[in-house]
Amino acid sequence: MADKHSSDLERGFEDKQAISDVTYTGGRQGSVDFEVSRAREIQNGFTPLRVLREGEEWLDAKLGVETQGIDRIPDDEKRPPAIINTFFIWWSLNLHVGTLPIGFLGPEFGLSLNQSAAAIVVGTFLGAMCTAYTGTLGPKLGLRQIACSRYSFGFYGAKLCSLLNVLVGGGFAVVNIVVCGQILSAVSDYTMTISVGCVIVAVISYVISVLGFTIIHTYEKYSWIAAFILLCVLLGQAGPHVSGSVPAQESGLALAGSFLSFLAISFSSAAGWCSIAADYYCNYPATTKSRTVFGLTLWGLTIPATFVTVIGACLSNAALSVAYPPYNDAYTHHGLGGLIREVYHPIGWSKFSLVLLTFSVMGNNIAINYSAGLSLQLLGHWFHAVPRFVWSFLVALVVAILAIAGKDHLSTIVSNFVSLLGYWAISFTLILLIEDKWFRRTEGYVLTVWNDPRKLPWGVAAVTSLLTGYLAGGVTGMAQTWYVGPIARKFSAFGGDVGIYLSAVFTIISYLPLRTLEKRMTGR
Repeated sequence: MADKHSSDLERGFEDKQAISDVTYTGGRQGSVDFEVSRAREIQNGFTPLRVLREGEEWLDAKLGVETQGIDRIPDDEKRPPAIINTFFIWWSLNLHVGTLPIGFLGPEFGLSLNQSAAAIVVGTFLGAMCTAYTGTLGPKLGLRQIACSRYSFGFYGAKLCSLLNVLVGGGFAVVNIVVCGQILSAVSDYTMTISVGCVIVAVISYVISVLGFTIIHTYEKYSWIAAFILLCVLLGQAGPHVSGSVPAQESGLALAGSFLSFLAISFSSAAGWCSIAADYYCNYPATTKSRTVFGLTLWGLTIPATFVTVIGACLSNAALSVAYPPYNDAYTHHGLGGLIREVYHPIGWSKFSLVLLTFSVMGNNIAINYSAGLSLQLLGHWFHAVPRFVWSFLVALVVAILAIAGKDHLSTIVSNFVSLLGYWAISFTLILLIEDKWFRRTEGYVLTVWNDPRKLPWGVAAVTSLLTGYLAGGVTGMAQTWYVGPIARKFSAFGGDVGIYLSAVFTIISYLPLRTLEKRMTGR
């Protein structure tokens, strides 16, 4: 839908649709809606929740902790950072050592360095397009990403998106924490266990995430700079042992299958942000041009993600394909953290670099903790009544436990988890895209009903299409270590992951007719 003037958005296109009856607890209409009223009622009636809310308000007064939660932000209450932040925030979210393990999978799948780089560039660009599009809904609607999805999935169907979003973010966070745990262990000459390192990173990430939108944008704007310099040095010091002349280990259909699988992982890594992008854009005014947000997000995500993932492929090439003994031994015995420690030299510089690189991952985990808390609040009024910092803490705790449990299986976690999230990401994006550009191309959005299940779509069409895309497309076309779908198996015994493409096709052909039927039956 083309950009509308903010006054049109605030009126909710009253000339197109009726406005929902909304209960207000006071103040300017639009500032406090039924969701806030109900959450406050629950908090006031249950002492522990009231105490937590008062504690959050005290933290807000002393430290500027954000207390807004999932509420829609009207244009006159928005506090937008500079628009260039929509470019640099993705540098901090992707320009860190937690992205390196994705690149490692290319040579592990038997691809040459050149083939790995090609899959990374194409896959990352296509995945970034998903995130760039969904982010454009944030300024237009003034809502968090999962709340935006209610206009497709409905009030109850969006709860499924909330849970999936938490799982996606948690998976990314587990990978990041394991890498940082390995790095901190390497800094201590392996006297400190990886588990202790995981706990340290989880705690620091949580504390910063509590501070909210403004602090996150400020942190993300600058945190990538040191990481960029250090990763350039890492590539330079590893360069003499990287060789692009090592051929692929596969050929024919097996090679095509490996390439498609790695391309799917690269796609998923970039597309995985599609369910949180608007969380960081909802403070921008509704008059912000969608093409500006789309372009800055697309390149802000593509450039750093490609850069770091290719470095990961180079390190994997040196340690596995070329099998340079010092690198191979370090990676075999101490994982990625041990390999990076070996690449940097001399040892004093290596340890200093590793410590700084640990902090580079914080930006990613901070965003994940922040958005996970918001997603859980969208599960219902009681969930909203619990302050965001409590949910973020529980997410950080679970992620730390999972990271400790999976610290010895990093490559398996990355390969299986990142591939799986692509099936959900492509379907989620296409459903929001079709809803926005086709079904709402003339009538727009009634913003005052964002939290009213009586006025929102039923969501049956969206949920059915999402499940159809995953089951009919993803399952038949996936290639995982634990399952290879019948279509993926056509490439080789290890398969070729084409689940993303099949998910996209099944989502499109199911959502258009189902949503048309739903709209005719319900008028929503």
